[in-house]
Amino acid sequence: MVRCAAKLVSPFLGLWLLLCSCWCPGSAELRAPPDKIAIVGAGIGGTSAAYYLRQKFGKDVKIDLFEKGEVGGRLATMTVQGQEYEAGGSIIHPLNLHMKRFVKDLGLSTTQGSDGLMGVYDGESLVFEESHWFIINMIKLVWNYGLQFFRMHMWVEDVLDKFMRIYRYQSHDYAFTSVEKMLHALGGNDFLGMLNLTLLETLQKAGFSEKFLNEMVVPVMRVNYGQSLDTNGFVGAVSLAGAESGLWAIEGGNKLACSGLLQASKSNLISGSVMYIEEKIRTKQTGGPTKMYEVVYQAGSETYSDFYDIVLVATPMNRKMSNITFLNFDPPIDEFHQHYQHIVTTLVKGQLNSSIFSNRAIDNFGLTSVLTTDHPGMFFNSIAIVSPVREQANPEPSTDGTHVWKIFSQETLTKEQILKLFLSYDYAVTKPWLAYPYYKPPEKCPSIILHDRLYYLNGIEFAASAMEMSAIAAHNAALLAYHRWNGHTDMIDQEDLYEKLKTEL
Repeated sequence: MVRCAAKLVSPFLGLWLLLCSCWCPGSAELRAPPDKIAIVGAGIGGTSAAYYLRQKFGKDVKIDLFEKGEVGGRLATMTVQGQEYEAGGSIIHPLNLHMKRFVKDLGLSTTQGSDGLMGVYDGESLVFEESHWFIINMIKLVWNYGLQFFRMHMWVEDVLDKFMRIYRYQSHDYAFTSVEKMLHALGGNDFLGMLNLTLLETLQKAGFSEKFLNEMVVPVMRVNYGQSLDTNGFVGAVSLAGAESGLWAIEGGNKLACSGLLQASKSNLISGSVMYIEEKIRTKQTGGPTKMYEVVYQAGSETYSDFYDIVLVATPMNRKMSNITFLNFDPPIDEFHQHYQHIVTTLVKGQLNSSIFSNRAIDNFGLTSVLTTDHPGMFFNSIAIVSPVREQANPEPSTDGTHVWKIFSQETLTKEQILKLFLSYDYAVTKPWLAYPYYKPPEKCPSIILHDRLYYLNGIEFAASAMEMSAIAAHNAALLAYHRWNGHTDMIDQEDLYEKLKTEL
């Protein structure tokens, strides 16, 4: 008798659970996905966003990706005598888990960073030179700076350890409505404090000496961000992390991640420049009137438009980089007040004039990169030997003393300045960039949510600009768009996530 009752109850219970799952509040049933999503910008942020939006919303949503230039954005290459070299974002940290995942998922190959020797030039002489011998480098560092180098390593590791929490949060699908809330969830008030202090104030507070800051930290900031100790403390930590060992790049150029993500997301690339975005009421075939965004764009000499349920802006809101007008939004969208740092990349194939750095013979110079300190007469930030993106990272020995050198400078180098750096040169090619934000703390990061279903990715750059930061912002925006579309408020801006996830079974 008991067995018969169990047989009768079991199907009834299954039917009841099925009905509950379909109709009960808080069920797993999702709203129908959006019909169309637009992404403006096909750099690492935009293509990452397309990749993550496809994962969240499924195969049926149409994703249009607008790009007025080349796919890759500020991940780009320059050509010297038929060989391509990295011109934009060049290196990736070993703990950049999104970039590592992209490489794996897209079947790309990697190359390791160069093992060459670095020196620091103060405008008169080399104040520091690396040796091939590890123990000699350690002796030099301790002799010149005491234990500050090791303390700096520990300081950066502490920041990285907290920052790595973002991967766990995102793996559990949690999202944030502002950059500040994201940083607070990672490092509490310490991270927010770093946005409001200069790097100089941050590191002086941590007890680092003026000599160490000027000779070790300033050169790293100048090569990575074209600024000095006046940036915010958080971007300083990201920059210093990028000076550590184990750095890598994508074989064939880092921009291949963008083209691969575009293809993997099955998005439709539209080669055109977005001119206007406006909210309008449209009547869909499947329902009544609904709010949508009209995107007006120019392709060639023609102007077109289309309507979208969700729009992600993945290009800097700077008039020189994108010129989008937001029409008839209430309240108006605060746009295009973001300043970006001008930097120039110059590739020169030539023979370095090493005598400006050292009185040693040219054959005995040995350094493959020279960073610089702040100096009134310094006309370049750094100079380094680079290898083609399709060859091994370590430069091949030169038979005639010439190499391809990459030079970062604030302004375009004159012929006289190039001739000061080189005894002779065969070829020079230049690319100016608005490469990253001009950092001036206290930093206020632009909003992620511009309107109800209109999101902005690049605000995270004002905390720190890097490939991985853009990928993190893209993943966050995709999760945010997904949860807000489906009303999942419990997955947005949750407090004490670290403790909550730490105690999960």
